[in-house]
Amino acid sequence: MLQSLTCACNGLPYHVILVFLGAYVQTSGIIMETLPQNINRGQVKSSQELYEVMQDLLARARQQGATEASVALNQDSGFSIDVRMGEVETVAFSEDKAVSIIVYAGRRKGSASSTDTSPAALDAMVSAAMDIAHVSAADPCFGLADKALMNNQYPDLDLCHPWAITPAEAIALALDCEGKALALDKRIENSDGVNLSTYQFSHGYANSHGFMGVVHSSRHSISCSLIAKEEKGMQRDYDYTTARNAKHLMAPELLARSAVKRSVSRLGARQLKTQKVPVLFSSRLSGGLFSSFINAISGSNLYRKNSFLVDSLGQQIFPKGMKVYEQPHLVGALGSAPFDGEGVLTRNNVWVEDGRVCQYVLSSYSARRMGLQTTANSGGVFNLTVDPTAGDLDDVIKEMGTGLLVTELMGQGSNILTGDYSRGASGFWVEGGEIQYPVEEITIAGHLREIFQGIVAVGTLISA
Repeated sequence: MLQSLTCACNGLPYHVILVFLGAYVQTSGIIMETLPQNINRGQVKSSQELYEVMQDLLARARQQGATEASVALNQDSGFSIDVRMGEVETVAFSEDKAVSIIVYAGRRKGSASSTDTSPAALDAMVSAAMDIAHVSAADPCFGLADKALMNNQYPDLDLCHPWAITPAEAIALALDCEGKALALDKRIENSDGVNLSTYQFSHGYANSHGFMGVVHSSRHSISCSLIAKEEKGMQRDYDYTTARNAKHLMAPELLARSAVKRSVSRLGARQLKTQKVPVLFSSRLSGGLFSSFINAISGSNLYRKNSFLVDSLGQQIFPKGMKVYEQPHLVGALGSAPFDGEGVLTRNNVWVEDGRVCQYVLSSYSARRMGLQTTANSGGVFNLTVDPTAGDLDDVIKEMGTGLLVTELMGQGSNILTGDYSRGASGFWVEGGEIQYPVEEITIAGHLREIFQGIVAVGTLISA
């Protein structure tokens, strides 16, 4: 939760958070008019086949004069379905692949990509990358991650769990979920639909320093979006569940019940007058605050002087006792990764200790620009974690007493350069430690440094 801030129809700073979940992968598919009952659920290619393609590309790069090179290969397969008001709206299948190469001619860099892995296409791709490298400007910070950091003994994080479900079974499950939701409350008069998706991914990375790795993973999700109506108006809300293993998804009946509860609870929303109050961010939104912090201490923004946290090492940005860190090796977690985008093994970095910034988020390039060493974060931060300091949402609401619980944000109002923050918001007004009524058409605004320093409680996320 937070210190008191200003909440108004057009301006309000806020506070509080819960936990950051992993990053999401979005995959587009092709809408098909027919509905096959059997699709290929195996990996698009085996690990050995991926290794062979990557080795082949590296050899071609050496033959064409590259002093260093790296290859990334990504493939995915799966499908998603959408149903609404008892009808099937979309069945989308996806089977995509892409390969890319980065070559260095000394300290000059070139890159190219393709979806074709035939020998002729690979040769053309390498040639295109070399042509770019020869005409590009030299940069002393260009190059692969240091060879001493390469290690092919990376952990198996149990990230791939194919879901043995056919499109017909998925449609039946989604229709059942929507049907249960529509029957639970007479105020649910319409549906924005239920979506179910299941995908498998294969990612390979190799470079001329000898690193070569392949990770297979999966991601499954179900979402339910509903529209509640009463005399004074309508409100929409949703709930979703996502996991690498379908066994860990929320049961469809529980998902339906939660989506109904969220939608109905927003009926009768009011506006608030301008005032200064504590603000509590729900667990759905709290990760956004920490994402803004991570962006602000990322090397790409720091060496460009494009962050309000330039030269912030050692500074007290958060309250004392607060720790912000990453856990990339959590088994089966959505944000886990054994190595980063440069083949450097990921590790448990601590970004904030006792409220003070203790290191920046760096790739090899940004680290060289700043005279530092990579933190194995090429491609992002993995399983960002903030330890709780309070109980669950109900406990934090009671601790807050009077204030604003924010459950939805609109707009992209976080300015990393200046630290200014302004977002449209809706949620619930709290008095006496209990939710009183829904509110909407609010703007919350402030400065991220003050917001971070004003955090007074981090709640515990309770899984359904």
